[in-house]
Amino acid sequence: MPDILRIADREFRSRLFVGTGKYRSFQEMARCHAASGSEVVTVAVRRVNLTDKTKESLIDHIDRDRMFILPNTAACYTADEAIRTARLAREVGLSNWVKLEVIGDEQTLFPDNEGLIEATRVLAKEGFVVLPYTNDDLVNARKLIDAGAAAVMPLAAPIGSGLGIQNMTNLRILRERITQVPLIVDAGVGTASDAAIAMELGYDGILMNTAIAAAEDSVKMAEAMKYAVEAGRLAFLRRTHAEKNFTRRPAVRCKALSVNYGRGRGNTPGIHRPHR
Repeated sequence: MPDILRIADREFRSRLFVGTGKYRSFQEMARCHAASGSEVVTVAVRRVNLTDKTKESLIDHIDRDRMFILPNTAACYTADEAIRTARLAREVGLSNWVKLEVIGDEQTLFPDNEGLIEATRVLAKEGFVVLPYTNDDLVNARKLIDAGAAAVMPLAAPIGSGLGIQNMTNLRILRERITQVPLIVDAGVGTASDAAIAMELGYDGILMNTAIAAAEDSVKMAEAMKYAVEAGRLAFLRRTHAEKNFTRRPAVRCKALSVNYGRGRGNTPGIHRPHR
């Protein structure tokens, strides 16, 4: 049977979502989209020409017969800005789906979770399919789902950093505890090995832009990311029984520390240095 990703009322065969920013030309962007095999492309509504048909737009270079456009609210710093931007995207005919961003810090582009939850609640009630970009926080992810999120998109590292997964434990816990909606890693993936690791953790998909667009050979990187996502997904589906039961293990090892899920002395989590 085909391995299908289902979000709300749509199905996708590719689990790689791509972007439209930072490419050296629209033509290069189109070649990368084709090489990636992706079926979803995200577009920053506030950074693209949507109304003046006399001017070239990146929308003109997206194969809309093959790719589904996912508008995003990049550069929105309040819930109100994000809500208005999502409504604009729907009004001009892009989609009633939105990759929701409410930015809380201009330098790191970390999300404003309070504003994100508010905007998710409003847009979901208005019939939008909301995919919020958030941090790797289990409690916040649950609040977003309660607010109506159709999927949750935790970051692996700051947007555009290419640092790879910075908190493996948090992403593991999110995957283990969040089963109601798909989880899609968004931001921070730097190279193909990062993508494979994220998928091997059990994530339902990955959204990336800079890792492809800023590569020396962006088309080859797009192809590499395609195969990395597929390989990681296959590895996840064929894990051993022991690997599937993450929370039943006594400890999770993170470099030099072993973190016990039991309680240590003084009613605090037990954190112990491993025996050398």
